[in-house]
Amino acid sequence: MRQVSSKNTNERLKLRRVKIDTYRENVAYLHRECAIYRAEGFQALSKVNICANGQRILAVLNVVDDKKLVLPNEVGLSEEAFAKLDLAEGQLISIEHAELAESMNAVRRKIAGERLTQKDFEHIIDDITERRYSKAEISAFLVASGQSSMDRDEVYYLTRAMLEVGKQLQWNESLVADKHCIGGIPGNRTSMLVVPIVAAHGMLIPKTSSRAITSPAGTADTMEVLANVELDIKKLHDIVRKHRVCLAWGGRAKLSPADDIMIAVERPLAIDSLGQMVASILSKKLSAGATHLLIDIPVGPTAKVRHMRQAQQLRKLFEFVGDQFRIHLEVVITDGRQPIGSGIGPVLEARDVMQVLLNAPNAPDDLRQKSLHLAGRILEFDPDVRGGKGYAIARDILDSGRALDVMNNIIGAQGAQHQNFELGKLTHEEVAPEDGTVIQIDNLQMARIARYAGAPMDKGAGVDLFKKLGDNVTQGEPLYRIHAVYPADFDFALELCQRGSGYTIGKREDIPKAFVEF
Repeated sequence: MRQVSSKNTNERLKLRRVKIDTYRENVAYLHRECAIYRAEGFQALSKVNICANGQRILAVLNVVDDKKLVLPNEVGLSEEAFAKLDLAEGQLISIEHAELAESMNAVRRKIAGERLTQKDFEHIIDDITERRYSKAEISAFLVASGQSSMDRDEVYYLTRAMLEVGKQLQWNESLVADKHCIGGIPGNRTSMLVVPIVAAHGMLIPKTSSRAITSPAGTADTMEVLANVELDIKKLHDIVRKHRVCLAWGGRAKLSPADDIMIAVERPLAIDSLGQMVASILSKKLSAGATHLLIDIPVGPTAKVRHMRQAQQLRKLFEFVGDQFRIHLEVVITDGRQPIGSGIGPVLEARDVMQVLLNAPNAPDDLRQKSLHLAGRILEFDPDVRGGKGYAIARDILDSGRALDVMNNIIGAQGAQHQNFELGKLTHEEVAPEDGTVIQIDNLQMARIARYAGAPMDKGAGVDLFKKLGDNVTQGEPLYRIHAVYPADFDFALELCQRGSGYTIGKREDIPKAFVEF
């Protein structure tokens, strides 16, 4: 919201709250018979300024014919826009044409293949943050700068621009640890284990996480099963100062607001280019005050990164941008051939995490082992920990129950989740079509099935895995179970499952090799 002088006009409309969730986009509604709409020559999907009491927001205009939605003497605002304007219904407001965002000229140049400057990216990100771009214009920028169209300097420019428009936390400590996985592997809730292990060692680790973009759950979606993750920046700061740790959603703290706006567009388009990924991750981590960062790049046939050569290129890009900001950054390349853990979806993944923390006998060992290796690498950031000793320290912290104690402290500090999320009651078990060995699990297909079932919006939706890579199966034996909350989602997931189960049964010697660091 920006401070402006009110428009000097008698043409005012009554404000009406239109209870439509437009997901991070300000939308205004005018009736087609509205005198101002006809006189000013407004057009549907044009950008407008909504002004009142010295405040202004930008919105995308929708034109309606139903007087039940909005009357000719009213302007309606979507839930997002109404909350931002923060005025009561019935307040008199004015509406006017919005100026076009000048930075769109830079986007057009990028579409034409030109290289952009630091100033270009600053203007683009500033306009996106101020909501001067419609979703269509944001899409144009994302597509134009996606894939390989940004060189490494442009990725740095974009990261810096995204960092500078948001709030930044300062901890005044020489070692502030953090970790991040680039995603693409269902399950893989290592952060919820690494963070309490590292915090139990005494290191400062303010972990801000994302919600899912193209996956069935992000760390924030899963942590929300256990605790409140929507902490404003003051609450987050207070918790970390007292407990030296948090597991929160970065969007509520507005540490990288442009990134959250762009993610809202990336999600339905399933856009996740490598350059934008680096800028997104590093802008958030730098905003949270990290000085030492571990990046996890899983590699596998159906992961985001499918070849070691691509992984090495991405590692170099992370390291280059990290060097520009003088952050200690290390990259590890991990096994991305299959989902990590037994559950895909928030409730199932939270179950896996708690089983590991409780040292339960049925806890997924792959999730435990990967988390210990990652935590060990972060512990070795501590100058008092000798190289190669981190894993053993992490294992002792987990086995002793100290990591569980820290997780319980985090939940208590952030606020325990009062809502009891249950697994979806609509279920289907997919069975092995023949005897043999599981030689491939398609990460993309398993993620799609879980999303079609309703995850992460429905926290109890997802896929419970019974078999992993290398397991022997007999014909008719269950491979996994789908959980859904709503019948429509259940039917969608079943239809997708019938097109491809995501599992390949064959001979043990056909299991793809893992070329990873651990």
